[in-house]
Amino acid sequence: AISTPADAATVASKITATLSTPIEADGHELHTSPSIGISIFPDDGTDGNTILKNADTAMYHAKAAGRNNYQFFAAEMNQSAAERLNIERMLRHAIARNELSIDFQPQFDAASRQPTGVEALARWYHPTDGMISPARFIPVAEETGLIVDIGEWVLTAACREMAHWIHAGLKPLRVAVNVSALQLRRRDFCETVANALATSGLAPELLELEITESAVMENPQEAIKVLERLGRMGVTLAIDDFGTGYSSLAYLKLFPIDHLKIDRSFVADIEHDLNDRAIAFGTIALAHSLGLKVIAEGVETEDQLDLLRGNRCDEVQGYLLSKPMNSGTAFAFLHARQLAG
Repeated sequence: AISTPADAATVASKITATLSTPIEADGHELHTSPSIGISIFPDDGTDGNTILKNADTAMYHAKAAGRNNYQFFAAEMNQSAAERLNIERMLRHAIARNELSIDFQPQFDAASRQPTGVEALARWYHPTDGMISPARFIPVAEETGLIVDIGEWVLTAACREMAHWIHAGLKPLRVAVNVSALQLRRRDFCETVANALATSGLAPELLELEITESAVMENPQEAIKVLERLGRMGVTLAIDDFGTGYSSLAYLKLFPIDHLKIDRSFVADIEHDLNDRAIAFGTIALAHSLGLKVIAEGVETEDQLDLLRGNRCDEVQGYLLSKPMNSGTAFAFLHARQLAG
């Protein structure tokens, strides 16, 4: 019986541990990441509907905390739940009204500092609230499934913009687009990518899809099939935020990928934190041993760049060399850099 909050926590921990264990179905290894919300009678409500509503609110907080955990309801959660619902409502309108736009952040060769590509980043400028941070709307988009619509729009627009830049005189560069776990699971995802390439006229090898480590590990066998199909189309593939997800080194050699992106959390303190430095340098060595190139995110100082370059990191991305820019500014910046040699 559950009679105290501690009892509830014990049960939630056991459920989380059990559901986090990989299961096998039809020869495939599947991973689940449970999120559990807990509310307590009578502290969090005196009727069943209120208790369930507050447990549901706590569950969303567990999801936002990274999944694979549980959260107890707290009164302040209702405020953030209302905020989440408001963001969802506004985001649906934003998609319908074309309020979304794309910024492009250049990526550079670590040695020469010459641009090698750009990453397309979704931006939302609300007519009255102004710029809304991706940290506010992307998690809501992922929870509600709106990330599929946003992701498809970014993919199509990014391909179109790069094709336009090349037509306007830019030497061909790679454009990277983030892919969510929900997009990767859709049966028509490869067709969506093919359509974006066909309608824009962009060469497949100039499109790179960035997929997070955790998204791939939700169902590795199925993910490998999708990645192989994308690879056959000529698209390049990157594992994003490497080192922040599952321990997937055994799978890494099976994924048909071209790049590993070292998460900014390992780059931020690379000058001072020996553990972060060891992870970053170890990732570079591992990637090179598998024939992959490495992009380090969040490079903001010359010392960070020197350390990464000294350990043969291939490419870098970050405020040291360029902040994200709108399409016109990005084209002018890249074109000028190419002309300057």
